[in-house]
Amino acid sequence: MVDNDILGTGAAQDTDGTPAPPITSRFLFVDVAAQRAKQLRRGALPRIERQPVGPHKLERVAMEEVRKGAIQYTLPTGYTGPEHR
Repeated sequence: MVDNDILGTGAAQDTDGTPAPPITSRFLFVDVAAQRAKQLRRGALPRIERQPVGPHKLERVAMEEVRKGAIQYTLPTGYTGPEHR
């Protein structure tokens, strides 16, 4: 996962500036969220406003960020997605 948007001002984009494809694979979702949770554990600031009644675990915060499109990511070279299997 590449994290170029430090301030979290834009939606998820690929490295060439085009919007990142939506995550349709649950496995890709888990991989992206796990990488983001690792960043949060290491001190990265959340990119979404944390609600007082919302998730408190960093893994849940990471999943919500991915779900809302606040995280940039790149697909592995040669990734074709679940529809091509």
